[in-house]
Amino acid sequence: QVQLVESGGGLVQAGDSLRLSCAASGRTFSSRVMGWFRQAPGKEREFVASISRSGGTTYYANAVKDRFTISRDNAKNTVYLQMKSLTPDDTAVYYCAAFEGAGWGTTAREYDSWGQGTQVTVSS
Repeated sequence: QVQLVESGGGLVQAGDSLRLSCAASGRTFSSRVMGWFRQAPGKEREFVASISRSGGTTYYANAVKDRFTISRDNAKNTVYLQMKSLTPDDTAVYYCAAFEGAGWGTTAREYDSWGQGTQVTVSS
């Protein structure tokens, strides 16, 4: 497993933007597919976005498509989630995750490493 630490969450107003960061430990970052998930109170954890090892392929949940952008900087062992046009429905704890196997990274079961989460709250 790899250690993951998210940061960048906070309280914002609807329509605002926010960028989350996830810093990974070790030298195997570039060999891992990275993803973002979120979990709102009373709801199950849901997929948000994933990015391939090289950063050339990305996947997004329909709820965030065209608003969120996932990216990675392998030199910095960091993955980002740029969030725009935020709405109260985006309020959740956002988790960074990683796995080394084959797959698109769109389901939680694929991942074997998780961060502690960072809270994003969007007010009306």
